[in-house]
Amino acid sequence: MMNYLQIAILALIQGAAELLPVSSSAHVILAAKLMGLKETDSPEFVFLLIMLHTGTMFAVLCYFWGRWKALLLPPLSKDIASPTLNLHFFKMVILATACTGVLGLGLKFLIERVVLVGMLGHEKGEVEHLFKNLYLIAASLLAVGLVIIAAGSRDTSAQGAPLGTRPSLWIGLVQGLCLPFRGFSRSGATISTALFCGIPRPLAEDFSFALAVVLTPPVIIWELYRLVKSPNWQSERPVELLLPGLVGMTFSFIAGLAALKFLSAVLEQGKWKYFGFYCLGASAVVFTAAMCGL
Repeated sequence: MMNYLQIAILALIQGAAELLPVSSSAHVILAAKLMGLKETDSPEFVFLLIMLHTGTMFAVLCYFWGRWKALLLPPLSKDIASPTLNLHFFKMVILATACTGVLGLGLKFLIERVVLVGMLGHEKGEVEHLFKNLYLIAASLLAVGLVIIAAGSRDTSAQGAPLGTRPSLWIGLVQGLCLPFRGFSRSGATISTALFCGIPRPLAEDFSFALAVVLTPPVIIWELYRLVKSPNWQSERPVELLLPGLVGMTFSFIAGLAALKFLSAVLEQGKWKYFGFYCLGASAVVFTAAMCGL
């Protein structure tokens, strides 16, 4: 069992890294291994991760609610007597999420049935088995780091492209590509794709995290379902693990709010590429840890 200090450390790492484009999974898994928590797929650890993700989701809702409201309900002008609901942003979120679902499920089938079972001969293929592979995490961090550097190195001073169908499709597809690969930061990839499409920086951020809020609840429900169905799960454990989970959720919420403020400042100052350099360094650290047998 984890102690509260370990839970607080993991929660702070998760809360910050989940909402920064540096991959929370890579950081949490590496931190857990460094603290001697080898069973990162145990029911206790999975339950804690679910609570930590819930905390960061609430942080996103709290931070972006006012900005999303302004997109859906533009401010009144002298010529408009009553507010008109603008559903374009919402429609683009749904479109991108649909693309994510189609590609994500397709990749899940390909990895589980074709690669793990068909090619590698695993008795039961589950994409979650890839999540503990530090070599794969290091490669994913390297890839997303290069993408962020490329997007951040572009001249974005004159960007002002609308959030149309084509950019939304691309962003949704890229988000689907991130799902099976821990280390390939979802926010880093989606915001970078939006920047490549010429979307203004604040709108790119708003859209990326709106997608996260839509995507997170189904992922949490799916992980809870897998957890309850696992052979090591016991019916009395939710009560036993609830207090540690709530503590972790609180810490991840606080860290998430601080991370979002930092992210907005860095993105709007045109320093996005520095997150990419960080990912390259993190990739080297994770690769070294893998070579050392962690």
